[in-house]
Order: sequence, then C-alpha cells, then structure tokens
Amino acid sequence: MTAKKISLTRYLVEEQRVDDRIPAQLRLLIEVVARACKSISHAVNKGALGGVLGSAESENVQGEVQKKLDIIANEVLIEANEWGGHLAAMGSEEMDSIYVVPNRYPQGEYLLLFDPLDGSSNIDVNVSIGTIFSVLRKPEGHPGVTEEDFLQAGAKQVAAGYCIYGPQTTLVLTVGDGVAMFTLDREQGSFVLTQENVRIPEDTKEFAINMSNMRHWDAPVKRYVDECLAGKEGPRGKDFNMRWIASMVADVHRILTRGGIFMYPWDKREPGKPGKLRLMYEANPMSWLVEQAGGAATNGRERILDLQPKALHERVSVVLGSKNEVERVTQYHLEAR
Repeated sequence: MTAKKISLTRYLVEEQRVDDRIPAQLRLLIEVVARACKSISHAVNKGALGGVLGSAESENVQGEVQKKLDIIANEVLIEANEWGGHLAAMGSEEMDSIYVVPNRYPQGEYLLLFDPLDGSSNIDVNVSIGTIFSVLRKPEGHPGVTEEDFLQAGAKQVAAGYCIYGPQTTLVLTVGDGVAMFTLDREQGSFVLTQENVRIPEDTKEFAINMSNMRHWDAPVKRYVDECLAGKEGPRGKDFNMRWIASMVADVHRILTRGGIFMYPWDKREPGKPGKLRLMYEANPMSWLVEQAGGAATNGRERILDLQPKALHERVSVVLGSKNEVERVTQYHLEAR
C-alpha cells in the first residue's frame, strides 16, 4: 500500500517510540548508512562524467577484479561510519578482515556488514546496482572486538536492508517489523517513505537463475527449472517467465515488488564451495528482508537465517522469494538427499 509521505528520519523516530523497537544508537546508525548511500548514488549517477567507471586493476579478498566504484563505495561507507560512535567495527565484502572503528568514543554497540556495490558487472552497462547492509549487536562480556564477534546467525540481525541505484534510488529496510521502502527525493535530499508493509505473493510465475550454468546444476534444481519450462503442458500447469539481471539487489527488488523466486545454487564447477553468494554480506540481509515480507529463504535444505557462520567471507547457496516456490525447491533437495 502507498504510505504517508514521511522522511526516513521521522519513520525511524516513530519506530523508536513504539516499545523502544529501535534504540537511539541503532536509529542514528541507520541514518548514517542512508547518508552514505546518498553519496554512493551521486557517484553512480555521474558515471563517466565523474571518472568512476571501469576497472581499478586490483582484486578483492575473493580474487575478483574490483571496479573503481567498488572501492569508492567501500571508502564512503567506512568514512561515514567512523565518526558516529555507534559502531564497534565493520566488515566488508571488499576487505580481507574487519575494520575496527578508532576508539574516539566509548565503544559502539553495533557491528556493520556490507556489500558496498552489489552487481559490479553491471556498472559499465548502466544497469541497476546497489548496496546491501546488515547490522548485528556486538556480543557483551569482553572489551574490544574480534572477527569472531561477527559470526552470528542471520536470525540475530537487528537491522538489514539495501539501496538500489536505478531509475530511482530506493532504500529498502527492515528492523524486524516488516519491510519499508524509501525513495530518494533529490530536490529535498532525503529519503521519503513510499511503501510500507511490503508483501511478497506466495505464488508466482517468474523465476530468476543463470541458465548458462544449467549443465552444472544439481538434480533438484534442474528438476524445478525443467518443470517451469514445461509450462501449461507440464506438471506445474502454468507458464513461467525467466528473469535474470546478474545483480542480486535488482533481482530481489523485483521479487519484493511483484513476487518471484531467485536461485543461485551450488553447482558442479566448484564442488568444494557451498555456493557463490556471501552468507554475511548478501544472503543473511536479503533473506531477512524476504522473510519479513512473507517470503522464504533457504540454502536448498535449511533456513538461511539459522545457519551458523564459520568464516567472515563464507559462501552459501541461495533460494529465496515467494514462499510456495521456495518450499517446493527445498523439498526437491530434501527428497534427493
């Protein structure tokens, strides 16, 4: 439904007033992340005019070639969050290890994880990309902060969201009370609430997967996609459309907007890896958003938010979106096992 036109700040203040749902420090942290996203949006919008396109001729911790905007977005998020006193440390998909916030204030209560620019392969071709973030509470009981403090199951997140840089810049957020969308009003320079109580239809006729990897898929995934491709004449009795943007932010945003299922499964090319996407930076925040909107998210067998991370850059298979379709794919995996 269309919401009242209120700012992100006012929305968060109202959430804070309701049973202290958002502590003041968390509210301020979310506002800082939103301001950083506005800066990244500005850099993305300038594109070639700002000299930000192309490769930076360096690699991140995963061995992937970094784009100039990857590095810029990472630096914007770090610098924005260094001064508030809300954070103890940050983890980024683009950094080898955690970044401990300098001790200018009493140590912050929260840990921030982010993928500064998801969908980097789309930067130079002007297709939607985005920033994904996740907030955890720092464990109590010991001074300082270590990498182990970040290794919390996704169910322990206290805030998660993403900002998509497309025809509009849209911030999508959950603090555990449903999903709200905010659109950047460039004239006012603020995010304005444009949709709340986002709901994903339980059924769908759209699936998103990289079909070029079909020959490498495990049997349950191939079974599901074959059934979709069979259309009305097949066991599903309806025609499906396939969508694939190669930007998780854009694919998930479509699902939150009109339903669908997104799959990035394990495949036989690298059998030792459980998947391609990162559990902490991508799968956990997106899974929580999807669940908060009435959808489901699994790794093909287990609920993603129940998985106990073992490493900061751990990878995972992802099946998320419309509840009934995710449950079908998950059931196919369990039957095969």
